Formats: sequence, C-alpha cells, structure tokens
Amino acid sequence: MRLSRRPLAASAALLLLTACQATPEAPPETAERQYGTLTFKPCTLTSAQASSNVEAECATLQVPENPDAPTGRKIGLNIALLDTENLGEGKQDPVFFLAGGPGQSATEVAAIVNQALREVRKKRDIILVDQRGTGKSNPLSCLDADGKELAFDEKAAPTPAVIAEYAQRCAATLVDRADSRFYTTTQAIGDLDAVRAALGVEKINLVGASYGTRVAQQYAARFPQHTRAVVIDGVVPNDIVVGADFANTFEAAIELQSAQCRKDPACAKRFPVDTRTQLRNVMTTLAKAPVDVEYRDPGTAQVRRDTVSADTVTGLAFMFSYMPELSSLLPVMLDEAAQGRYAPLMSLNSLVSRSMGGQMNRGMQWSVICAEDYDRFQEAPAGDRLLGPEVARMFFAACPVWNVGTRPKDFTAPLSAPLPALLLSGEFDPVTPPRYAEQVLKTLPNGRHLIAKGQGHGTIGAGCMPRLLGQFMDTANATSLDATCLDTLTPVPAFTSFNGWEP
Repeated sequence: MRLSRRPLAASAALLLLTACQATPEAPPETAERQYGTLTFKPCTLTSAQASSNVEAECATLQVPENPDAPTGRKIGLNIALLDTENLGEGKQDPVFFLAGGPGQSATEVAAIVNQALREVRKKRDIILVDQRGTGKSNPLSCLDADGKELAFDEKAAPTPAVIAEYAQRCAATLVDRADSRFYTTTQAIGDLDAVRAALGVEKINLVGASYGTRVAQQYAARFPQHTRAVVIDGVVPNDIVVGADFANTFEAAIELQSAQCRKDPACAKRFPVDTRTQLRNVMTTLAKAPVDVEYRDPGTAQVRRDTVSADTVTGLAFMFSYMPELSSLLPVMLDEAAQGRYAPLMSLNSLVSRSMGGQMNRGMQWSVICAEDYDRFQEAPAGDRLLGPEVARMFFAACPVWNVGTRPKDFTAPLSAPLPALLLSGEFDPVTPPRYAEQVLKTLPNGRHLIAKGQGHGTIGAGCMPRLLGQFMDTANATSLDATCLDTLTPVPAFTSFNGWEP
C-alpha cells in the first residue's frame, strides 16, 4: 500500500488484515473446474472491511491428521484459488500465500493478498491454503458444548495462571475432534506439498508473511526440488524463539518512532518529552493506580466504563507499532494520558481490539509455539525495558497443559540454498525487525533484502512493492530488480492534535 494521507479508518481496515470469510455459493455443476485431481467450485471471499469481494474457486483436500497413520482420522484442507487468465508458462508454477500468526487463516486475508499480489496474478494462479488448525481446515477453536467460544474473563488480569486454566479447558474440548500434537509447522509443510501434488504441478512459488516466513523456509528446506522462488515478508529466522525477543524488538521500534518525532520540527515542539519516556511515565503511573474511565465505544457509540491499566497502554502501543498509520496517533494519545485524560486512549483500544479479535486461532498457535519454541525459551533479565519478561511468560503460559507435538532435530538450522529469494522488512517493524532478514540473507546467495522505509509489520502492499513482486516472480531474479521506486515511501507524520498533523 502506498502511503497517503487517507482517513485513518480506511487505513486501519487495510493494515489490520481484518478477517474475511469464504462463503461458497451454490453454482451449477458445469461451473466446476478440475485442477489436477482437485475439483474447484466458484466461491466468494468476503470481508466487511474490504471495498469489494474476491471471487475465487474453492476446494477441499482430505489428508491424514497424523501423517504416520494414513488410515486414521482425516482432516479437510480448505483451499481457495485466485486464478489468472494467463495460459502461458506461469500456469506451471502457482504462488502459494502463507499466512502469519501462527494462527491466521490464509483464506480470511484474501482481499489483502489479492491486492498485494495483483501484478503476480496477471501471470500466475494464487493458492490460499488454510493451514491445519485455522480457518476451515479443522480449526483448533476453543468451543463449548453448544459450539460457542469458551468464555474467557476479559476483566481478569491476564496472568499465566489464567491463561493456563483457559488452555486446559480448551484442550478438553478438542479431544474428540483433533489431536493438537499434529498441528505444527512440520505437518503444515507436508500438507502444502500434498496440495502441490494434487494440483499436478512440479514447482511452486512461496510468499510468506510473518510466521508464514518460517513455513516458507521449512518447506524450501524439505522440498527444494519443488520450490522455484521465495518471498518472505517480516522475516523470522529459524532459530528465533517466537515471543522471546518481543521486549527488545518493541523497544527498538519505539526508539525509532521517538527519533522520527525529534526530526520533525512540529512534532518535536509539540511533544518535548519523547515517545519512549512518555510511554514509560504513563505506564508507571497506571501500574501504581489503574484508573476507571468512561468513554464512548467507537463500534457501538455507547458509553462504556472500563479500567485502564499499564497493560492496556503497552498493549495498544504494541498494536500501534505494527501499523505506521495508527502509530502516528501514539504521541498525542500518550500526551492526553499524561494529563489524566484516558478516554481517547480507551476508545481507540476498543477499536483496535475489536478489529484484531478472532484473527488468530489460539489452539493452533499453542500447538506451534509449544512444540517449536517453548523448550528453547530462556528468560532474559528484565533490564530497563518497557516490556518485562512477563510478556513472554504469558505467551508460553498454555504450554505446560497443552498436548504438545515435536519438531525435527534440524528445525532451527538456517535455510541454506541457492534458490531465488526476496526478503522484505518494514523499517519500524516491532516484531520482525530488518536485522532478522539480514541474518537469514547470509545463507541465501541468490537472495536480496529490501527495507520499506517508514513501514511496520507487513510490507507486500507498500508503495510499488506489488509491481516488484510481479517482476520477481517473472524473472526469479532478485538482484536484477530496480527497487528505487521504494524511495518514495516516507513515515507517516505524527498527529500533533486529534485534527491531524501540521502541514
């Protein structure tokens, strides 16, 4: 997405990757299409936040839940096809989009993918596979006997004990419909190759976002003969413990935002106290005494009353740093809070929480991180960090009570291959900073790393990036790309009031 000074609501809708749901229509039998051994039928991928629906074709592939027990329980992989009108060479190697999280459904972000990969789609089909445990691929949802989401006390402090108790109840609901040991990245890449084989193609291209970059690297390492080219956006090195480095990466992102404000005369004059210091001050105040706040819910327009705490502020700041066009609000929000006016902060927190809610499947996320990261986690000293070690503790709180699988011995080895690879990073990314991509690039001799200035987490739609992705998929040559068009990207100016930024 090219940065422009569009209304914040529209920007938030795009950047939040808000959920869209695949809704199969009832087409006539003649509308069926055979692609390899799979039968696709027309379907519509919709989103309340998207400006238009995405017309697609949907299919299901049955695979064993336990790959070592092929006659055991089967699960259906939900697959969506965004086809191309091209009948040439590109039809022989489609592009698989790998969603983030872990826990995000690929088909539920179809509107964003279709926009970001529009140039790629001119010559190649785009394949969206809901990773097992997400979307409609036997989701590991925490449901009660009536099929409703298990109640979680949102007013209770999110302690490790509270999360573990919820996870234990969730695990009990899965006993008859899923074995959570078999919902890791290792099984997921086997599923991807099963879809590739069913489509009847010899090679595929991979586009992975965030956690999807781990999936892409693992697939390329295990199936190099079937991997033509890779794009990884928001790169996660194989040896990184997901969640363990949040305190450091978040700190670095906030410091970058503070530096950006100091460079802008209007911002520096309006906010003499830098963003990091202001955030620390507000957190310290609320840690001593949380405050009951009356505010208007932006979703319902109703007046609500909730408690704002230090956790509320840090959680919102973390979400802001994912989204540059919303992070521009952070200084003015913190300034209001420093004056004891918390209603604007709570209203925006409600908006962001509602938009992000339901996008990640908790059960699938626990299956991945508990098998692949938990035993490698070593708690670092708190130090002078805005986020302390309790963040990682809560991230892994479910693991002691979850039914956990395993990972291969070479799982954390870096991807070392001559395949064409394009690595993308956002300058202000608080989760997967550019240094992560630089680490991965060291063992990819035909790789190239592009940094999108002023961007946060997720850059495949930024500026001219869609055009560069189309060119890369055409040539499978990252070094030949002319990426100077990315120089037009600039950070979003900080709001100096709720009316916007100064011209």
